[in-house]
Amino acid sequence: MAQAPRTSGPASGPATALQPRRAHPHLYQINTWPWLDALSAAAGRTVRLADVPDAEWDRLARLGFDCVYLLGIWKRSIAGRRMFRTDPAAFARFDHALPGWTVESVVGSPFSIEDYAPDPRIGAWSDLDLVRARLHARGIRLMVDFVPNHTGPDHPWITTHPEYFMQGSEADFHRDPAAFLLIEPAGRPPYFVARGRDPYFAPWADTAQLDYFNPATRAAMLAVLQEIGRHADGVRCDMSMLVLNGVFARTWAPLLRGRSAPEGEFWTTAVAALQPDFLWLAEVYWGMEADLQSLGFGFTYDKLLCDRLKGDAAGVLALLRDDAERQCRMARFLENHDEERSVTAYGRERQTALMVLIATLPGLRFFHQGQFEGLSVHLPMPLNAARVEAADTALVAQYAQLLGLVDDAVFHEGQWKLLDVTPNSDASHGALLCWRWQHRDAYRLVVVNLGSHQAQGRVWIAHDLAPGPHVDLIDRLDGQAYRRGRDDLAANGLYLRLDGNRAHIFSVTV
Repeated sequence: MAQAPRTSGPASGPATALQPRRAHPHLYQINTWPWLDALSAAAGRTVRLADVPDAEWDRLARLGFDCVYLLGIWKRSIAGRRMFRTDPAAFARFDHALPGWTVESVVGSPFSIEDYAPDPRIGAWSDLDLVRARLHARGIRLMVDFVPNHTGPDHPWITTHPEYFMQGSEADFHRDPAAFLLIEPAGRPPYFVARGRDPYFAPWADTAQLDYFNPATRAAMLAVLQEIGRHADGVRCDMSMLVLNGVFARTWAPLLRGRSAPEGEFWTTAVAALQPDFLWLAEVYWGMEADLQSLGFGFTYDKLLCDRLKGDAAGVLALLRDDAERQCRMARFLENHDEERSVTAYGRERQTALMVLIATLPGLRFFHQGQFEGLSVHLPMPLNAARVEAADTALVAQYAQLLGLVDDAVFHEGQWKLLDVTPNSDASHGALLCWRWQHRDAYRLVVVNLGSHQAQGRVWIAHDLAPGPHVDLIDRLDGQAYRRGRDDLAANGLYLRLDGNRAHIFSVTV
């Protein structure tokens, strides 16, 4: 049975008690600053978090979202903003996303943080609390950013607690000037703070690298997390693997000069310090998803799936055969603020198959603002807008229908199982992926054709079903109904034939 639709609640007031989080939650990511600027333009006045119309939250409640991720609410680095405004290397990206942009269009990166307090453009702590209460009244949790690896270059700690940061000597600076910030505090000698980095890429110019081998740094960042935990229900942790002891040691060995890590991992302490139902989402790459899950993260990015969907079904199938428990803790997405837009990355013609796949796999189902509308232009993080695009109304309707279908309890309380598709009379079955969800008397069979041509095959489900002479299948996507004899299903399997880039979501009853 489908769950009762969610309704809007009171507009303000204290955060209310939420129902336990569903096992396979739905998350909606909003790029907060550009979103508020768009709402402001439509309203003809400045809209901050507290001013967001209830209709915006009501829409997300109707679509069945469990969590709203407000990206970029913290105070952005003014120094970092100035870097992007004057960096010719960024201008081509800005020209593509927002022709005619001005320096005022460049608001800086949300991952270059001057202070973990809401940016004045966004609102204040009280506004964040108000929004959280409004979301809670609609059965929705609030997620925000936590950037563990670095701060902006003008964070107050740079001068008040320089020991929190990785520092180099003047000789280090001369060897690689682009890797360091020169800090010249009044009345004190200058010193050199390392810019944050991913070890496989050049340093991020608008960041200052924190020193995770200093226990005081860890304590300070833990206090930041605890403060966030008083105002939000979860965090998306940026580049979370960079602060793991082993990764940090390899990345910063020349500047550590033989220092070793404090005992234990930072994340173990952090997860233990917040409420047990706090939602932890790790941005993680390099095959380290299981490492972060073992340290307490509820969900970890499934970037590999996002990439393999650009290939054929065989690569995707290999991923889905991974450990079942790990599957349930992956965050599935087609796009996010770092990735290309889905219609650009995969093509419009593939959206039906891909949206069904993402929405019916186990784990956290991660959707991005603009994805439903079929937007094609990726928004560079330092900009406050991208060029206006018309919404793809057909895609909007498809997503609304799909989210209504997968709000059913069977996709959250049920058991997921990947099913083998066997040949019928040719090799086209290799393009088909199939799984089922089963909960009490509810049974859903999902079939996705990741190929561009019609495919056929057989899947064996009779052993899953209760006794009975017939099996009825209704495709919830198009309403088509089918009846099959149970003995035939047991002997020959269920025959499937599906056009390229299409999907079925069957309800199966005996």
